[in-house]
Amino acid sequence: MAKLMLSEQDIVNAICMDQARQLNVLPEDIEVELEYDDYEFTAEVEFRYQKRVLGSFDMIQAIRFYIKEVLQEDPYAAGIKLLLDRDEGIIASIQ
Repeated sequence: MAKLMLSEQDIVNAICMDQARQLNVLPEDIEVELEYDDYEFTAEVEFRYQKRVLGSFDMIQAIRFYIKEVLQEDPYAAGIKLLLDRDEGIIASIQ
């Protein structure tokens, strides 16, 4: 897979898709807020007034699901790294 950068919105979409699949609901029913604090990436996920916090591992798993379903690529052939960009926010580098 060629090097690719996923935007913050792409990461949010990936998490929404992955969580919707797990909860058997529509991705539009999921709300996600990405956070970076003390060198740790997290995503706060809300569905029907219930909140859960995903760590970096879960975020990367959601991105792998997105790579498979949306980009139609092998999700395990890609190295994924979450990055904090001053202008773009939280992004993912995929190689």
